[in-house]
Amino acid sequence: MGQYALTEEQELLQQSVRRVARERVASRAAEIDALAEYPQDMFDLLRELGFLALPFAPEYGGTGSVLSGCLAVEELGRVCYNTAYLLVVQWVPFGAILAAGNEEQRGRLLPGLASGDLRGSISVTEPGAGSDVAAIQTRAEPVGDGYRLNGTKIFATNSKVADFVLVAAKTDPEAGGRGVSLFIVERGTPGFTVTRDEHKSGARGVPSSELQFDDAFIPAGNLLGSKDGGFKVVMEAFNRSRPIIGARGVGLAQGAMDLAVEYARERSAFNRKIGAFQGLRWMIADMAIEIEAARHLVYRSAAAIDAGHVGKEVAALVAMAKCFATDVAMKVAVDAVQVFGSAGISIETPIGRYMRDAKVLQIVEGTNQIQRNIVADAIIGRL
Repeated sequence: MGQYALTEEQELLQQSVRRVARERVASRAAEIDALAEYPQDMFDLLRELGFLALPFAPEYGGTGSVLSGCLAVEELGRVCYNTAYLLVVQWVPFGAILAAGNEEQRGRLLPGLASGDLRGSISVTEPGAGSDVAAIQTRAEPVGDGYRLNGTKIFATNSKVADFVLVAAKTDPEAGGRGVSLFIVERGTPGFTVTRDEHKSGARGVPSSELQFDDAFIPAGNLLGSKDGGFKVVMEAFNRSRPIIGARGVGLAQGAMDLAVEYARERSAFNRKIGAFQGLRWMIADMAIEIEAARHLVYRSAAAIDAGHVGKEVAALVAMAKCFATDVAMKVAVDAVQVFGSAGISIETPIGRYMRDAKVLQIVEGTNQIQRNIVADAIIGRL
């Protein structure tokens, strides 16, 4: 399961994105982070390149390959976390609608997401509910030909610029996690407000916001999937896209190591380049070993998804990929800061940005503790 070799088209894609990342993206990365402003120019670039539906079927302008999506995200993330993130926040609602949407919903939303004429977001997290989806308090009560939404959401990434948000709400409060449904909530819906932005230490260029729902009326046609069942379908779809989150970790780690190697070659101490000292050489060697291991695990998990594998075995594999690759990103980024020494904690050097962004990856799209639970469940079973 998950044997892979990059095709000629994928190798060309990798080379092309790497060139674009270096020539058109890298110079913007520090400013995007410093200003914490949405990088519309980078979104326009990704749109121009036709990347907004990259992992999805050719009928939407994509490649039909999660592995191809991983390659693009890795290369962009190597120089700019936020530009790579723009792809992910476009792909997540796309995958959700593709998995659970009906024909009308797909026809209404997917072409616009693919072209960049529409932007979406998904909102699950609440002040008292993160990994514990069953604890969601936002309610969707049936009224006439639709539902009334009431509640508060936090960390709804991309919602500030989105044309619609996929909102998780309880339709059966007595059913725990099984009683959660997803609703397409369009911008401008009365009773729906984006109230404030979260002030984040990392991932600063793509805004995460608090949402408020006060008797917001959602037409029945905007229920995504079946009542009390659509959310489960969407979560399964997210599992299948999880290698892309691992690819973000690989790219970030590679970028941090690139900076550390460059600094080790240039910086001198005790009349020698610091890259000549064994302690530092071994530190960088360990970075390279761990990154390569993470890369192959991510690619293998993506190839398994592309080959059509489903079930607990592949769920464990993609959880391993996300968990290991993002843990590697954090370790490599911290060690790279150490290579820079005091310069590493200065805002004048870019390596600190990599460390802040790496921490985000260990938390988003299912914390690494949750990923370990998935792996343990597949190996030991739920006791």
